[in-house]
Amino acid sequence: MVNNFWFEAKNINCFKNGFRVIKDLNLKIAYSENVIIIGPNGSGKSSLIEVINRNIYPVITNESKLKIFNNELINLWELRKRISTVNNDIKNRINPNLKVFDLILSGLYGRYCFIQNKSERDIYKVEKIMKKMDISNLSKINFSYLSDGEKQISLIARALIKKPDILIMDEPIANLDYKSKFFVIDKINELSKLNTKILCVTHDISTITKIYDRVIMLKDGAIIADGHQNKVMSSVNLNKLYGIEVEITKNNGLWNINRLSK
Repeated sequence: MVNNFWFEAKNINCFKNGFRVIKDLNLKIAYSENVIIIGPNGSGKSSLIEVINRNIYPVITNESKLKIFNNELINLWELRKRISTVNNDIKNRINPNLKVFDLILSGLYGRYCFIQNKSERDIYKVEKIMKKMDISNLSKINFSYLSDGEKQISLIARALIKKPDILIMDEPIANLDYKSKFFVIDKINELSKLNTKILCVTHDISTITKIYDRVIMLKDGAIIADGHQNKVMSSVNLNKLYGIEVEITKNNGLWNINRLSK
């Protein structure tokens, strides 16, 4: 029987530094869907990514189950091939003088440095992904000279070079100005044409665009709402999620949040 889910968690609990960061998680994510998880800081979003990447482990009980790519015993090398993660810590690991072309190429080797012996095949792969993402103009520019939005997209291109099944993006538009934010959002929308599926984690609802089949709201390590964005994105749910009185509207396919007066 074909399993349609790449991630399956049943009654999962996880602890970090003595705190329960994931509470009784029941979640299945299908190969066919782009998913966005939203929640305030400290809601357990990053902890969930750590569970997927096997950086933290759930408490094992008879009632709990965790499967990734239909396996309970997960090979980490296999996992790294099939899932690529982009988070904001990566930027600090990169030599500021590394050119964008070489940064993207380094993704084939699991490093963040200049690769000496490039094969013709590797060069072709980099040129192909840059063309697909319409960033060929950045090829010879040093990483430090890029705008924050361009840095983010270059890192996403690097993550995609190995053609993973799943791309995880952790707060892809955090700390970006409006121009960079919209640049990144537009580029992410174009990624929906690739075979890779997206799992995006954010606290910013402006990240939620039409490419996401499903929105999951996470608060205090537990799911409080899950479903199609038109069903889940409501003022009632957001009031519950963020603990403030807000009103939500949708214009031109984008969600906006307005605080109601006290």
